[in-house]
Amino acid sequence: MTESLKMKIPTFKEVQKAYLKIREKVHRTPVLSSQKVNDRAGGELFFKCENFQKVGAFKFRGATHAIGNLADEDARNGVATHSSGNHAQAVALAAKQRGIAAHIVMPENAPKVKVNAVRDYGANVTFSKSTQESREATLNEVIQETGATFIHPYDNPDIIMGQGSAAIELLEDQPNLDIILVPIGGGGLISGTAIAASGFAPDTNVIGTEPEVANDAYLSFKTGERHPVQSTDTVADGLRTSLSDLTFNCIQKHVDDVVTVTEDEIIDAMQFIWERMKIIIEPSSAVPLAAVFNGNVDVENKKAGIIISGGNMDLNTLPWQEN
Repeated sequence: MTESLKMKIPTFKEVQKAYLKIREKVHRTPVLSSQKVNDRAGGELFFKCENFQKVGAFKFRGATHAIGNLADEDARNGVATHSSGNHAQAVALAAKQRGIAAHIVMPENAPKVKVNAVRDYGANVTFSKSTQESREATLNEVIQETGATFIHPYDNPDIIMGQGSAAIELLEDQPNLDIILVPIGGGGLISGTAIAASGFAPDTNVIGTEPEVANDAYLSFKTGERHPVQSTDTVADGLRTSLSDLTFNCIQKHVDDVVTVTEDEIIDAMQFIWERMKIIIEPSSAVPLAAVFNGNVDVENKKAGIIISGGNMDLNTLPWQEN
């Protein structure tokens, strides 16, 4: 991928086009609501449940679009990425559906349940040490050996376009939202969401939400300069990555605000959803609701959409059991 393509912010029309390409390959996930949640929030909340997406997370949308968009020549030797979680499974399944090889670098401390899931989709797993440097170095070795094409989890316009399809569906089902709330890790989901909203519902505010202890996007948004993540000590394991230049530029252009929440607030919101809505969500998915519950986002007498990013949980280590 050339630098100029890498840095190009996708347009709303490109997000629409991506949605039309992948909509027969992904689940159109339901939008759910709960009176109990609304009573506590003080407004109407509508949850776009990507925890019911294939591989259990929104990541399948972007991977399906990016891998489906590869030229035959680029796809011939398969695809590769490094990930310990949802992106790994998404790339593995999307590659399987296209009929090409997937090579996934996973840290040696990755949960066995996730390693097994990636292998179940037919991917080749190579282990690295848990550091970012080791993951990237090992991935480079795999790419040199196989000739596979790197599918970055968020620093890729095709990924961002695919992720935006979730917001298109949400806004089709609930067209009069005042706010859309999205968790921020590397920024692929909020970038796609904000671009989709800019064309589909320009009066809808898009607000990013992030753990207080991993607040790189918050600092970047407030200062206008990209900050790398300084701490990964958050229960929201899907939000431990830093923004790229591309996703930071998307956020600067299209996002209205970024707010943060504490670890206790994340766990409280997650447990509330499990108990009241009877659905499994992962900690990262609870961050937007935590921002409503703690008052950092005012939804009183408003309609707000929340994208539930995923539901892949190790049921043996629930965070409220550890406190």
